[in-house]
Amino acid sequence: MLAATVTAALICLDPGHATVPEIGRQLEPIGPGARELKVKDGGGAAGEAPVALAIARQTRALLVARGYRVAMTRNGPGYRGGNRERARFCNARGAALMIRIHADGSTSPAANGISTLVPARRAGWTTDVHAASRRAGMLVQRELVRATGARDLRVVERADLTGFNWADVPVVLAETGFMTNPRERRLLRSAGYQRRLARGLAAAVRAFVASS
Repeated sequence: MLAATVTAALICLDPGHATVPEIGRQLEPIGPGARELKVKDGGGAAGEAPVALAIARQTRALLVARGYRVAMTRNGPGYRGGNRERARFCNARGAALMIRIHADGSTSPAANGISTLVPARRAGWTTDVHAASRRAGMLVQRELVRATGARDLRVVERADLTGFNWADVPVVLAETGFMTNPRERRLLRSAGYQRRLARGLAAAVRAFVASS
């Protein structure tokens, strides 16, 4: 159990995917001023969207109980924006940290474990948030692995994620396990494991805010 923390920090939680199909197939620039376009939502792994939302809701409950303010990009089964809109939502609120919550997928059912993605340094896009995001990512990865005992796939920098390149606040993406792995899929769908993930995310938030 985390000790009570009273803070004015606002944490932005972004449960991945669930974009309605007519929006998800549309294209958006990968970063400000970019000519390269990506689909707004590739759909994610089968069953990922409701799992991400459930983890986000449990995380929000823990954070609110500890005095944080929390905003969520979506709180229902559908979403009508792209990753640019998700980042802008958190930017507009001046979030101390944006946590994108996802679950992974693989062509191999044996693939398993947790990783945390953070933005690579890209001039004009992520330079201002790179260091803080990296620090937050290390904390998120440490606490998720500690809370769950899952295989540690470490922190990975990504330059190709629209939701990173449009962010003006520190941002990480937690890949909480593999929906394509039978054991992890069962765990990710269980309320008990979702609580463990939420506790890990909440612990990481507390450590990040305290060190900011």
